[in-house]
Amino acid sequence: MLKKLLAPLKMGNTTLPNRVVMAPLTRSRAGQPGDIPTALNTEYYTQRASAGLIVTEATQVSRQGQGYALTPGIYTDAQEAGWTDVVKAVHANYGHISLQLWHVGRVSHSLLQENGAAPVAPSALIAEGAQCFVIQPDGKQENVPTEMPRALATEELPGIVAQYRQAAERGQRAGFDFLEVHAANGYLLQQFLSTNSNQRTDAYGGSLENRARLTLEVLDAVIEVIGAKQVGVRMSPHFVAQGINDAEAEASALYLANAFSERGIAYLHIAEPDWAGGPELSDAFRAQLRAAFNGALIFCGGYTAADAEALIEQGTADAVAFGRPFIANPDLVARFRQGAALNKPDRTTFYGGGAHGYTDYPTLDLPQA
Repeated sequence: MLKKLLAPLKMGNTTLPNRVVMAPLTRSRAGQPGDIPTALNTEYYTQRASAGLIVTEATQVSRQGQGYALTPGIYTDAQEAGWTDVVKAVHANYGHISLQLWHVGRVSHSLLQENGAAPVAPSALIAEGAQCFVIQPDGKQENVPTEMPRALATEELPGIVAQYRQAAERGQRAGFDFLEVHAANGYLLQQFLSTNSNQRTDAYGGSLENRARLTLEVLDAVIEVIGAKQVGVRMSPHFVAQGINDAEAEASALYLANAFSERGIAYLHIAEPDWAGGPELSDAFRAQLRAAFNGALIFCGGYTAADAEALIEQGTADAVAFGRPFIANPDLVARFRQGAALNKPDRTTFYGGGAHGYTDYPTLDLPQA
């Protein structure tokens, strides 16, 4: 019995019907030109509206913040309109949805940047081993190594914060229940947080407090727009992909968790380093996070329903996020409730393409013909 996992949860001022969260999943199916959510994306999210909370795929806050072709944005009127359609459809099906705000920083390429500009980063250090997805001038789509970024000047950082603020304003107008600041997975905010990717000597580098400064400035800007009770943050302590090797991973996570508590945000979403190859999070560190953060705590990391139930039962988590299971099982909550078998996801259709492998997985009440 999944009494805890399927029980309601009050998050901020919103009551979710269950604690099964749909994790953010990049699927590379935004409409072109313009990286705009389409009717196909609306169908995909609506199919999964029974999740306690949907966290959207990472959504770039600006053209500069894009690191992969075909991912949606939230910086143009057309993108805002597309996301408004998604939100309306999810709400019509009694769902709740959070928009994940994303700036990739150095995990990008000049082919994705306006006028072929270099990607930006805290320091001019390449993301070793990282790749991004581009469309070549001849139309060929391929993964390529990220390019050398340029270091952001101190006077440019208010502009970065402004990108998030404007994205938050669009997200609020689109009707999202929550906005999630993406400070995980080796992207811009984690690049500032990590000891090895941030070699700055100004107020945004050096000490832990300085390295965390941009994340908190971004968070404060988003809170100013929509209010702390509708804001979450995603972090990934011990993440080691995309050139990240943070010598103070746990200290920075706990410092920020306390800062988030002071601000009263709705939730903290922890991406565990399972797929990235980092060390597992210890029970002691989980307990420290639990003590430091007074909002809803979500863990995401390859959990089964039984594992998730146990994590909530023991008080470590308030909710658990599921990624790949939601790709193949739009009715994942119903399958958990009935103890039904899960469809297996088709990895070949994870990124790019159309409806196949996106909106055509069978459900319990509508098996595949």
